[in-house]
Amino acid sequence: MFGAQSVPVVLDQLPHMQQAFASLMIVAIFGGILASVVASFARKFVRAVNAYIALAFLAALVSWPFVAMDPTRVEPDRPWLWLLVTVATSTAAVALSSWTATVYLVVAPILYGIVRITPSGGGKSWESASLDTVYAIILGGGVLILITLLRQAAASVDAAQVAALERYAHAVRQHATEVERVQVDSIVHDSVLTTLLSAARAYTPEAKDLATRMARNAIGHLKDAAETSPDDDATMSMDQLAHRIMGATSTLSAPFELRAQQVGTGIISVQSAEAVYSASVQAMVNSLQHAGHGPDVTRWLSIEEGESGGIRVEVGDTGSGFAVDTVPSERLGLRVSIMERVANAGGMVQIESSAGEGTVIRILWPRPSTASTLADAGWEQVAS
Repeated sequence: MFGAQSVPVVLDQLPHMQQAFASLMIVAIFGGILASVVASFARKFVRAVNAYIALAFLAALVSWPFVAMDPTRVEPDRPWLWLLVTVATSTAAVALSSWTATVYLVVAPILYGIVRITPSGGGKSWESASLDTVYAIILGGGVLILITLLRQAAASVDAAQVAALERYAHAVRQHATEVERVQVDSIVHDSVLTTLLSAARAYTPEAKDLATRMARNAIGHLKDAAETSPDDDATMSMDQLAHRIMGATSTLSAPFELRAQQVGTGIISVQSAEAVYSASVQAMVNSLQHAGHGPDVTRWLSIEEGESGGIRVEVGDTGSGFAVDTVPSERLGLRVSIMERVANAGGMVQIESSAGEGTVIRILWPRPSTASTLADAGWEQVAS
């Protein structure tokens, strides 16, 4: 726009200038301005084009005394280069570093002031030329400050974005490592150690057959863990998950009473379904191992639709029970195989138990989004 407003003055002063040199000067400067517009939209060669305009303007100032033929025609309106001083300092701010642009901001107006004092520039007094010079420096300085601030702000945003991406990538790696650790710990405890303990206590043909089936299942779990990708987006229905949990009771050494089996029509990812299934089986195995045996100990399994449309599994017994707060941290069955596994899958676990009064483990997936939903559902003591 500054370049466009100078066109009438250029056309008015053109007849009183050396035509060849003046035409070359006009093409060089205004051609550069048009090229900068194209480069800005194309986002290519922006700095190079703006640097060219800044240098072309300095060359025009130096050559002005040799181009103007009639100084009296210049005196009323100033040389038309005056209208482009701010354009030149702005292009220098875009193309050059802050310090170099600052030097240009001082040099270009001073050169114009010198031209203004000469006869070809109107022969003005140094006071008048100084006012024009200071005005050009102030106006160009404002543009330079604005561009510098925008650059610094953009650089800060870029640095913050890079830092945020690095922190996010680090968090993702840590999360993936933690999920893999929990998965391996759970598989080792649920399948391998449980199988070894069952095999060590297998004195009857039935117990040996059960240990054999558990060994096959453990090998299958290890193979599935090696073949399953953390980003696997496969899904299964809630009904399939419920039947799979109920089917696991047939491989256990004691029966579980099925008190409820009513799930919705929703779907669940295979990764989350595996977590809910394995945690449910581990809860039943814990009941068999620690609740005791006898006619007065009953065990049950309940599978229902969750409050958030997911699934809710309850495994309970009337056995010896335990104090949840006194469970050692090295006991992986409760902490890793059940609680951490379900929490990493987006669910939650509630454990109700006390010595001599049995144990109830409830598994809920997905985790409700608000605390009020938990309170309404009776989940006051939640471990996740």
